[in-house]
Amino acid sequence: MPRKKCVDKREISPDPKYGDVLLQKFINKVMLQGKKSTAEKLVYDAIEAASKGKTDSPVDVFKTALENVRPRVMVKSTRIGGATYQVPTEVTLNNSQAIGMKWLITFARKRSEKGTALKLAGEIDDAFNNRGNAFKRREDTFKMAEANKAFAHFKW
Repeated sequence: MPRKKCVDKREISPDPKYGDVLLQKFINKVMLQGKKSTAEKLVYDAIEAASKGKTDSPVDVFKTALENVRPRVMVKSTRIGGATYQVPTEVTLNNSQAIGMKWLITFARKRSEKGTALKLAGEIDDAFNNRGNAFKRREDTFKMAEANKAFAHFKW
C-alpha cells in the first residue's frame, strides 16, 4: 500500500463467452496456478449443467445463486476495555460478492461428485434453490450477527 498515491481499482474485462464481469471475477477465483482456460472451461460447464432444466439463462442462474449466498451482515471482533466483542457490521457489495464466491468454491471442492465441474454445478444449483453448504454458511453468519446485535453500538 503506497503512502502518497491512491491505488486505483483494476478494471476486469468481461468474460469472452457471455460478456459478464461478475462471471469473469468468478473464473479468476476458480483459477489455480494461472490456468485460466481450464478455469473458464470448468465454470462454463458448471453453469450450463446447473441451468439445465431451468428457463433462466446460465448467467442468470449463476447470479441468482451468488445473490442467495452472499452475506449482508458479518461479525467483526473488536477489543474494548479488555474484552473482545463480536460486533455486527454491514458488508459492502463488492466484499460480499467476493465472500460469496469464495464460499461457493470452497464448498464445491468439498463435495463428493466426480469432477470439479459437476461439484461446482451442484453447489451453484443448491445455492440457486436456497440450500447447500454455502447457503447454510450465510444463514449461520446472519444468525451470529443477530445474536450479537446488542454490541452494535460498538461499531465506529
